[in-house]
Amino acid sequence: MWKIVKQIAKNGIRSEPAPAFSDGIRAEVGRIQNDVLAILGQALTIRMVDAGSCNGCELEISALGNPYYNIEGLGIKFVASPRHADMLLVTGPVSRNMATALRRTFEAIPEPKLVVAVGDCGCDGGIFGENYASCGPVSSVIPVDVWVPGCPPAPIEILRGILTAVRRCRSVPSDPVY
Repeated sequence: MWKIVKQIAKNGIRSEPAPAFSDGIRAEVGRIQNDVLAILGQALTIRMVDAGSCNGCELEISALGNPYYNIEGLGIKFVASPRHADMLLVTGPVSRNMATALRRTFEAIPEPKLVVAVGDCGCDGGIFGENYASCGPVSSVIPVDVWVPGCPPAPIEILRGILTAVRRCRSVPSDPVY
């Protein structure tokens, strides 16, 4: 243990610098946070399903929990059970092996059901498309309310997609939003 302490004293604690945010992005994050609180007025619970992605989108989704985006402070949290969820966040092209599990997860979510497809693969199948191992986009298996394109989309775009889905739930339903 003393060897580690000496190494830390010699080198110092190294970490990479925080990402630089422009004032425009910082203001937009604040505006989105205020909108989410105004619309929800309470907690939003999300069940995330990886339907066969490369995990790039999951990394960006996990970044929503860092101090820059702080979705937990907004009352938005991820849950393990679809029975406790208000929204389903799906990433990746739906593999044939995940199609049934995704349908069951969708059916277990109580009404009103909100579904957000994240990433190019979730929106249109991405580079995988539809083939012997993949059903293609999420919309080929379950109905989707909002698509968040990108490979992977930035956390701010995912937050915008969540906000769009919540706004649409509060208003009259219409065609899906891209």
